[in-house]
Amino acid sequence: MTGFLTLFYKEVLRFWKVSTQTILAPVVTSLLYLTIFAHAIGQHVQAYGKIPYASFLVPGLVMMAMLQNAFANTSSSLIQSKITGNLVFILLPPLAHHEFFAAYVLAAVVRGLAVGAGVFVATICFFPFALPHPLWALLFALMGCLMLGTLGLIAGIWADKFDQLAGFQNFIIMPLTFLAGVFYSTHSLPGAWMTLSRLNPFFYLIDGFRFGFIGASDIAPTTSFTIILASTALLTVLALQLLKSGYKLRR
Repeated sequence: MTGFLTLFYKEVLRFWKVSTQTILAPVVTSLLYLTIFAHAIGQHVQAYGKIPYASFLVPGLVMMAMLQNAFANTSSSLIQSKITGNLVFILLPPLAHHEFFAAYVLAAVVRGLAVGAGVFVATICFFPFALPHPLWALLFALMGCLMLGTLGLIAGIWADKFDQLAGFQNFIIMPLTFLAGVFYSTHSLPGAWMTLSRLNPFFYLIDGFRFGFIGASDIAPTTSFTIILASTALLTVLALQLLKSGYKLRR
C-alpha cells in the first residue's frame, strides 16, 4: 500500500499547493453564476411548483463545479506528466495498474468534494435552505466525482497535447454539463429535446443530487443512481484496461 498512498498523497498535494486556482477560483465562478441567474431571472422562473429558483439552481451549480474539477484533476495531472516526461518516474515503481487508477481517481474525488463543499458553504450564506435527503446528496456527489475522475483519467491517457485535452473538455465535458439541467428542469423542454437530454449521463447526476437538496427531481433517484453506477462501471473497466495495456503510456 506504500506506493498507492505515496501517489495519492502526491496527487492531493499537487492541487492543494495551488488551492487558490484549484479550489477558490471554482467557488468564485459558481457564485458569479448564482448571482447573475438568481437575480436576473430568479423572480420570473419557478421550478417544481413553489420552490424558489435559487434553491433549484444551487445544487446544479455545486454538482457542475464538482464534475468539472474532478475531471480536470486527473486529466491535467496525467497530461502534464506525459508532456514534461516525469511520467516514467511514476511508471517505474512496482505499482499495479489498479493502484495507479485508485490513487489518481481518489485524489480527483477529494478535489471535487472540496470544491463542492466550498460552493455549498458559500451559497448557503446567501440562500439558506434545508437538506431533506442528505445521504442521497452525498451519494451522488461521490458517484459524480468518481465518474468524472475516471473519465478525466481516460482523457489524459488518450491526449498527447494540451490542445487535445482542451478540446475534450470544451466540446464534450462542458456541453454535457451545461445541457444536463443545471439551469433548468428538463420538464420545461419540448418532447424531443427532453428525450435527448435523458441520453446525457450527467443529467442523472445533477437530477439525483438535486433531489437530496430540495426533495424533488425529474427522475426517481433510484433510477438515476442505477444509470450512474452502470456508466461509472463501464468507464472504470475501460480505464483499467488502458492502464493495464500501457496505451500511450509505455512507449
